[in-house]
Amino acid sequence: MINKESTKIKMLHLITGLNTGGAEMMLYKLLSYIDRESFEVRVISLMDIGPVGRKIQELGVPVRALGMRRSVPNPLSLLRLVRWIRQDPPHYIQTWMYHADLIGGLAAKLTGGIPVIWGIRHSKLDPRSSKRTTFWIARACALLSHWLPARIVCCSEASRRIHMDLGYAGEIMTVIPNGFDLATFKPDPEARLSVRRELGIPEETPLIGLVGRFNPQKDHHNFICAAACLNASMPDVHFMLCGEGVTRENPELVKWITAADISARCHLLGRREDIPRLTAALDIAASSSYSEGFPNVIGEAMACGVPCVVTDAGDSALIVGATGRVVPPGNPQALAEGWSELIKMGPEGRSRLGSAARHRIEKLFNLPLIVARYEKLYGDILA
Repeated sequence: MINKESTKIKMLHLITGLNTGGAEMMLYKLLSYIDRESFEVRVISLMDIGPVGRKIQELGVPVRALGMRRSVPNPLSLLRLVRWIRQDPPHYIQTWMYHADLIGGLAAKLTGGIPVIWGIRHSKLDPRSSKRTTFWIARACALLSHWLPARIVCCSEASRRIHMDLGYAGEIMTVIPNGFDLATFKPDPEARLSVRRELGIPEETPLIGLVGRFNPQKDHHNFICAAACLNASMPDVHFMLCGEGVTRENPELVKWITAADISARCHLLGRREDIPRLTAALDIAASSSYSEGFPNVIGEAMACGVPCVVTDAGDSALIVGATGRVVPPGNPQALAEGWSELIKMGPEGRSRLGSAARHRIEKLFNLPLIVARYEKLYGDILA
């Protein structure tokens, strides 16, 4: 911990964008808990401020946006970033995601060699969900990683392994997983009742949920196919899906649901602000992804005392441990069988698993513990 009597350490966090996502929310949580008596923090988004940026502003943290467009790199934006940094130089810069890693690393060199901590949030790069420019930038970062950053923070062990194989400098890599706020995500019996009233389903109806934006790597099609498999033997189970693009206005998603003949059992809620309440209402939380880093939604469900059935993507299996079920990605039948096993355990069996899940989060991934690891990293670099 930094001596509180010394001058505050100035931190600049540079992130690609501030729309809702795992990296964005981890930055918000870090800034919510970091020792503000020791650290003076500010944020720059390469693109816009977005909903998470506004939440960060509510913490009293200054947030600025360069206004870059994702598909059109602009060298002038790099020069403007350099000018902003020179106006009030930080002691170090922490970057989040590939684009910010590259631009932040170059900007730091142009402003006198400010120490930079890169942030890697991906696990494997998949052409189904990653743009070609993302591949190019990741490979450029692999070459530059031996020169630009002082440290590289990976959000998962899977991310570290995969990026070392890509040629990243493994000797400066460390893993700091996402952390979870146990006061926000917690068991809530009232949520179970109120959400079922909202959805118009009976109180004892089993409810399986998937929280995540509509994105290829989240593999909603896998979830829907698994729901169809389960519905054949357990027609009373309902399914709740929420996230950006997960609505009845999504023709692709609706086509899958209609073909599976489970429209009456599926509740599509879109983007919601009450994720802790919705998560706490579930009997089982699911992750159907074929690619992940360190998925927040799994840890959030576990913190709510909800057992999880997840695909073996990224660090999902590491998070769940023995408190849920892990199945192969892209295998709807296996996902359905995992759900079926937990449903057959009954409320008491699921409650025992859920309690073990919350204890695991409290022991390994409690947010104050994770923030303390970041603070130690910052202190070590400056020392």
